[in-house]
Amino acid sequence: MRGLCALLLLATFPLCACAPKAEAPPPAPLALDCTQPFEAQAAKIIAQPRLVPAPKEPGEPYRFYSVEGGAVSYVITEKGAPGHPAILMQSAAGGRLTTTGCPYGDAKGYQKVVAYIDSLKKVTKR
Repeated sequence: MRGLCALLLLATFPLCACAPKAEAPPPAPLALDCTQPFEAQAAKIIAQPRLVPAPKEPGEPYRFYSVEGGAVSYVITEKGAPGHPAILMQSAAGGRLTTTGCPYGDAKGYQKVVAYIDSLKKVTKR
């Protein structure tokens, strides 16, 4: 009888050892930290895994990036944009879209960027 138990244990052991490991959840998108310099924060945002850049629109002094799934998006201003330098983050949760940002440059220009980004919400909302 002991031999049969040992045989059953040996037969089932490989099944336990080969069970697939649970995939680790993806890292959370980076939150904005306005205490960091513009260039450093922009570089960290762009280096995130699962970040998808939108095609660059000619003549538009902004770069748009979204985390896969679209729950979080970033807008990074380029030279010539109102309020440059600035970084904005949009987060979608609970049916709401929230925009936050870091105004490193001119405050009035930054408000123009926020107004522009908010106007895009109305255009793409269905």
